[in-house]
Amino acid sequence: MSELSSRKQQLEAFDRLLTIMDELREQCPWDRKQTIESLRHLTIEETFELSDAILENDMEEIKKELGDILLHIVFYAKIGDEKKAFDIKTVIDSLCEKLIRRHPHIYGDTIATDEEAVKQNWEKIKLKEKGNTSVLGGVPKSLPALIKSMRIQEKARGVGFDWEEKNQVWEKVEEEMQEFKAEFNADSDKEIDREKATGEFGDLLFSLINYARFIEINPEEALEKTNIKFIKRFQYLENAAKKTGKKIEDMTLAEMDVYWEEAKKEVID
Repeated sequence: MSELSSRKQQLEAFDRLLTIMDELREQCPWDRKQTIESLRHLTIEETFELSDAILENDMEEIKKELGDILLHIVFYAKIGDEKKAFDIKTVIDSLCEKLIRRHPHIYGDTIATDEEAVKQNWEKIKLKEKGNTSVLGGVPKSLPALIKSMRIQEKARGVGFDWEEKNQVWEKVEEEMQEFKAEFNADSDKEIDREKATGEFGDLLFSLINYARFIEINPEEALEKTNIKFIKRFQYLENAAKKTGKKIEDMTLAEMDVYWEEAKKEVID
């Protein structure tokens, strides 16, 4: 690990980045052509690459991906400057002012002795700032459904709308499970009403996410870990089959299950 730098060196590095951004915008045909709209999908991709590095706990990759995201921030600020809309200073000033406003327990007279109080203050101040008519108005519409569900529940909790005990939440999970089963009974040959079953399944997922949040499990992180675990085990199955000269698509489920059980013992989660 390289030696950490001083504040002076950090500021010098940031100044160097701004200078390079100016030069690229003036001299590079690709950089000169970019717009806020054209960068959008690239920024999303970089964010997911950072997410991958975090899941892999690869600090070197995290450092690189943070650099890529920082480049995008500086790039957007440069374009904003050209449009005379904003620049990197006004972006940073706006952020600093928001952080001060939303931490009145640090920069004001508000008392917040625990994390929950801080979260509630944050949501109340944010609601007032944005002028939303709903507490949930600040949840981005384009968020993936699972993450959106988490944010909806967190925001509702931020204004006191939440269960009091975890057993109450679990009872709701069991209730939703029974309602889903009533619409999608695996033991019945009755034709399924897909629309109703879909609605009940959504309710069940929402309640499970709620319970996970209540016991401080991040459901997005939990599901992604299971995805990774499945991929590793399935690839073990594929490689094991290949070593015996078999094609996985020609194997019976019973044959595949033998390798799957091996994978559960051999592959580290």
